[in-house]
Amino acid sequence: MIDLYTAATPNGHKVSIALEELQLPYSVHVLSFDKKEQKAPAFLKINPNGRIPAIVDRGNDDFAVFESGAILIYLAEQTGQLLPQDAKGRSRVLQWLMFQMGGIGPMQGQANVFFRYFPEKLQGAIDRYQHETRRLYEVLDARLAEAEYLADDYSIADIATFPWVRSHEWSGISLEGLSHLQRWLAALEGRAAVQRGLLVPKRQVDEDSTVKTAQSMLIR
Repeated sequence: MIDLYTAATPNGHKVSIALEELQLPYSVHVLSFDKKEQKAPAFLKINPNGRIPAIVDRGNDDFAVFESGAILIYLAEQTGQLLPQDAKGRSRVLQWLMFQMGGIGPMQGQANVFFRYFPEKLQGAIDRYQHETRRLYEVLDARLAEAEYLADDYSIADIATFPWVRSHEWSGISLEGLSHLQRWLAALEGRAAVQRGLLVPKRQVDEDSTVKTAQSMLIR
């Protein structure tokens, strides 16, 4: 059994989607950002960085894993799915996973902050992060022009990238002209496991408030 500590953010959805795709049993622990539960001493023992998502694998000596990319790799390795075992195939997946972790996530996260939450309208900062995120989307589109998925076969790289691209409108970024990326996005949205994962956690009070709070805090 996996304990999943999460909230309704793109990074939280990465892990719930992966758990659904892998058909692993898990229990959900929703952290309230308003109550700063991600900074509580009990949670900091699981993730010393005080961010979501994190997991505890109760079937593996209560082993804790934090950072969404690290969690995806751990789950894939534990199950032998969504991450090839051959060196080249594994490397392709990890390259695109790191592309999301080091590029799309941070850049789109900053786009969210300056476009949605920053008290002053700093158009230069808005343009900087929106344009860089769009450039990264164009890299994805070029890759998807030659392959069905980012690393040829469906993998944790697709799962990591999907929740961020899915929220492009919230970041003020258009997908116009990116037909291959749009095709990929629609394909993933049609997967039953993805649809289930997006419902975790269930919206408790105000969905917009939860998402806005999470994204404004740049939860990783």
